[in-house]
Amino acid sequence: MKNRYEQFSTVISGIYRCISKIERTEMEKLGYKGSYAQYLVTLLKNENGVTSTALGEICDKDKAAISRTVSEMEEAGLITRVSVSEASRNYRARLVLTEKGKKIADMVQKKSQEVVEDIGRSLSDYERTVVYDVLDRLYLNLKYISRKIKSDF
Repeated sequence: MKNRYEQFSTVISGIYRCISKIERTEMEKLGYKGSYAQYLVTLLKNENGVTSTALGEICDKDKAAISRTVSEMEEAGLITRVSVSEASRNYRARLVLTEKGKKIADMVQKKSQEVVEDIGRSLSDYERTVVYDVLDRLYLNLKYISRKIKSDF
């Protein structure tokens, strides 16, 4: 019999691997990296754009990953930076989808909705609500513990 940690970590890791594989496979069909998917959907929801820092916080990604991916997406013509002044072109600039980026992001959004509907077909509305509530609480608890562990060392 699996212990709770083994079951929890195996299931969570498996879910993450499946999500990554789906993102990678679907984005490669469009000629892009799987890592773009979450950023595109996030930027689609934030029409006025967000800073790199805010994008990292929303997507829970580190600065290096955000910086690298934002540069790649900008080079691919999916996003552009809107700055308050020329002096702050990169710093504090808002990241906004280009028309090309909006088109791709809309496709990603539709596909992600299909996938989420498919994986939840066997759940009742009540079960779906409970699952997302539990996942949200587990995530917040893990986030708190991981920050606490960092500060303990």
